[in-house]
Amino acid sequence: MTYTLEDYICRLHTDSWYSWTDSSNKIYANLILAPKMMNVAGDLIDNPHSLPSEADCTAGVAALQATWDGNNYQRTRADAYPSIGDQLDMIYHNGDGGATFQAAIKAVKDATPKP
Repeated sequence: MTYTLEDYICRLHTDSWYSWTDSSNKIYANLILAPKMMNVAGDLIDNPHSLPSEADCTAGVAALQATWDGNNYQRTRADAYPSIGDQLDMIYHNGDGGATFQAAIKAVKDATPKP
């Protein structure tokens, strides 16, 4: 996954506080502040927010990307684990407290260690 400016902007506030002058080219130069927005009560109000700086946006996108990239081992592990049903079968059918289950989980963790 590659994060974009819009991914970062969407995380700043939960409402529709911004727009684009060119929605097919979502770059900082095309980012604008919406003059009006709806509040939680559904009333149209003046937009209380301000645009972040381009430097803040660049840093924010970089931070999102770094977090995503740094957690790759979690996604790899999640795909490698046996299904929950298979894990429960290992525990139940093994009859010794789940040695087969524990070995299967350990194998995945050993193959994809935390960075």
